[in-house]
Amino acid sequence: MHIPPPLFADIALADAWAETLVHRGLLHAAVRTPSGEWLVQDSQNAPVRVLADAAAVLTLVAGIQRRLRTARERAR
Repeated sequence: MHIPPPLFADIALADAWAETLVHRGLLHAAVRTPSGEWLVQDSQNAPVRVLADAAAVLTLVAGIQRRLRTARERAR
C-alpha cells in the first residue's frame, strides 16, 4: 500500500504549532528533520522522542490542548 507524502499545509501547520508550543513553554524543543521526522522534547531533562511526521505532531498538539482544556475546566 502506498502512503502519500504529507501535504505542505500539514507540514506548515505542524511547524506553526511546534513553534507556538515551544514559545509558550509547553514543549522544550520541537525540530523537524530533513527526513520529515520530528524530534520533540517535553522538558530540558526529558528524553527526546521521535515523531514520524507532521500528522504525529498534530496528534501531540491535540493531546496537549485536551490536557489544558481539562485542567482549566477542573479549576472552575
